[in-house]
Amino acid sequence: MKITFLGTGTSQGIPVIACNCEVCQSSNLKDKRLRSSIMIEIDENIFIIDTGMDFRQQMLRENVKSINAILVTHSHKDHIGGLDEIRSFNFILKKAIDVYANKSTAKCIKNEYNYVFAEIKYPGVPLINLHEIENEPFFINSIKFTPIEALHYKMTVFGYRINDFTYITDANFISEKELDKIRGSKVLVISALRRTEHVSHFTLQQAIDIIKEINPAQAYLTHISHQLGTYDTVSAELPQNIFMAYDGLELKI
Repeated sequence: MKITFLGTGTSQGIPVIACNCEVCQSSNLKDKRLRSSIMIEIDENIFIIDTGMDFRQQMLRENVKSINAILVTHSHKDHIGGLDEIRSFNFILKKAIDVYANKSTAKCIKNEYNYVFAEIKYPGVPLINLHEIENEPFFINSIKFTPIEALHYKMTVFGYRINDFTYITDANFISEKELDKIRGSKVLVISALRRTEHVSHFTLQQAIDIIKEINPAQAYLTHISHQLGTYDTVSAELPQNIFMAYDGLELKI
C-alpha cells in the first residue's frame, strides 16, 4: 500500500502575501501546504480521501489518471470544494465516480452540488455515484474500509482505517470505542491544527497524547495551520516516532 499526502494544510494556513508570519514567509517547500487530502494506492486501486478546493492542482501535480473511489470525511468546504473537478475523470474513464460519505455529509453534498443530482442534468456536469455509509466496515473492490467516528466540535466526521493505516482529520474528540478501532495500526495520521486550544480541532499536544495511547510504529501530523510553526521547528520537538507530514510525502506500508 502506498500513501501520498496530497495536502497537509487548512484554509486557516494558506500562505498569503499579506501574512508576515514565519511559516507564510518560509522558503522551505514543506511549509507550503494545500488543503488536507490523501491518496491511497492498493494494487491497481486508487482512493482519495477528501477533495478540497486544491483537488485539481493536487491531481495534476501527482499525475493521477484514474480514481476508483473518493471517501469524504465531512462536508466543510475545504474537504468537498473540489468535487466538481471529478468531471475530468468522468471524461477520461467514461464512467461515474463512486463517492462515499455519511448521511449528513451526503446531504450537504447534494445541496452544494444540486446540479449534479438534478433529474434533468445540464450536459457535462460531474457524474457521481453517491453512497451513504454508516459507522460500519464496508468494502470497495474487496478492500475493507473501517470508518472511525469522531467529533469536529458538534459535527460527526469520519476517519478511515484501511489495513494497518488510519487517517483522522478535523476532529477534537474520539471516543474510547472508536479509539479501539484504531489500535494496532502501524501508521496513524492525525490532525494537529496549532498549539493553543481550538473549539473543533486537536492541538499539537492533544494529537501527541492520542498517538502515545494508540502507540503506532509511526504517526504523522496533518491539517496543519501556520499557527503551529514551521516544519523544521516543530519536527525538532516531536517524539522519535512522530513526524510532520508535508505535501507530496510518500509512504509505503
